[in-house]
Amino acid sequence: MRSRYSAFVVLEPLYLLRTWHSSTRPASMDLDPDLQWRRLDILGTSNGGPLDSSGTVEFAAHYRSDGERGVQRELSRFVREGKRWYYVDGDVLQ
Repeated sequence: MRSRYSAFVVLEPLYLLRTWHSSTRPASMDLDPDLQWRRLDILGTSNGGPLDSSGTVEFAAHYRSDGERGVQRELSRFVREGKRWYYVDGDVLQ
């Protein structure tokens, strides 16, 4: 989760695509260079341990855009294949 957030911060769409599960991964993605990600707060997790094959992460990602502050809250789902974790999808939370 933290590495994917960092990829958004430094505008690395190829890393995001590589860590996105093939069942839900888009063909490409564009990142907005005017969106400045400021902080990531992990609000909760379930599963995702060494013996798990899936897990969730609830987070709040703080950003600035056009001088305004905002927060994106999401409950993200991940699966493990082999030794690697992949982002599957997420629900945006209010």
